[in-house]
Amino acid sequence: MPEQDNKLIHAFGALAMLGQEITNRSNFQETIRTSLHLLSGAIGIMRGAVARYSRFAHELNMIAVRQLGDDFPLSLTLTGEDERQFLANGLNAIEVSQAKVLPFFQVYDVSFESRGLELFVPLVVRDEIVGSIFLGEKASGEQYTSYDKDIICAMGQHIGVAIAQRNLMAEIERRAEENRQLFDDMRSTYHDTVKAFAAAIDCKDKYTEGHSVRVGKFSEIIASELGWGQDEMEGAAVAGYLHDVGKLTVERKIINAPYRINAKESAELNKHPGVGFEILQPIRHPYADVPLAAKYHHERLDGRGYPDGLFDREIPYIAKIVSLADSFDAMTTDRPYRARRPAKDVVEDLKHNSGKQFAPEIVTAFLGGMLKELNGGDRNKRFRRLLGREYMEAEGLAEKVRLTLNELAPTTPMTYVAAAGIGEPQIH
Repeated sequence: MPEQDNKLIHAFGALAMLGQEITNRSNFQETIRTSLHLLSGAIGIMRGAVARYSRFAHELNMIAVRQLGDDFPLSLTLTGEDERQFLANGLNAIEVSQAKVLPFFQVYDVSFESRGLELFVPLVVRDEIVGSIFLGEKASGEQYTSYDKDIICAMGQHIGVAIAQRNLMAEIERRAEENRQLFDDMRSTYHDTVKAFAAAIDCKDKYTEGHSVRVGKFSEIIASELGWGQDEMEGAAVAGYLHDVGKLTVERKIINAPYRINAKESAELNKHPGVGFEILQPIRHPYADVPLAAKYHHERLDGRGYPDGLFDREIPYIAKIVSLADSFDAMTTDRPYRARRPAKDVVEDLKHNSGKQFAPEIVTAFLGGMLKELNGGDRNKRFRRLLGREYMEAEGLAEKVRLTLNELAPTTPMTYVAAAGIGEPQIH
């Protein structure tokens, strides 16, 4: 077989392996090192390098280096004139000895000459410099032929595409990271705004300061104990923070009445769920059921709630969560006309109203979280931070919660979960 045919077959084999290497390899630097090895082997070259171009730093940074010595520069600077000439040259081999008019070859002349570098190939992809190949003399000592240069440029095109793809992926990852950071910032701003709004709501009621924030945190605890995901837990917290937003339109003297309000005042106060829904509905929340929690958090499973007297399965699930959180906070805080109730009495109330006012599985989840903390299984001290250490350390509370949980049916035939056989949260 003629020698030229052998070279052709060898070159095609190397080109095929190079294409496979670039397609299959996930390690970019290893891909480029292997590519340099294949290129060198195809032509019989002892040393060389592949560099990646940084258009921001105007530098060629070495990715793979073979037999050029430890003191060969790892970064080489290009001038504007170098860039223009390399772009005009395109992906074609440049003989180093013939290109010393360019600043690039003048600056690095000593390094190139001492390593016997003979060819420089700018890797140009879609009219953009993405890198370069440096090649020393052939092992045979022969001059590079036009055939050699064609093979080098064909393989260089593959290497250039690999670098361009890597640059594209890096840009996509950078933009994805920017978007993620932007989303996190917006999310943080949204939650800070919601908390500020909750504080503004509570400021109107001097007797229940911090109520909305606590209801938000109790709602988050319930969602957590129900096994909801992070987004759903945040949604439950937001629903709790904003559930009383309708009270902003209720007269301050009614909200702050140091006595049990009369029927007329009660009717006025009871408008706040509907008003809250009207306020929140036009807002595009990241959590879809926030307005529904405001509207229906005073509904009861037995239909004795307001404003619409809905029965169990008609009540949005998020409203059932906020309802329990809201009632629990009302029972465990001082009001102008009564003191906070003892913890064991509150637990008894939850058991008594499970299946009537509250969804049993929500009561079970809530008390389950409380018992876990009382028994030391939850070191976050979520209840202690909201209720106070002394309140949570009431004598016999852990035993009371444990017995209550044993007596509670997790569901009733009335509940949405039991009747429908599903328990997916409706938020989102």
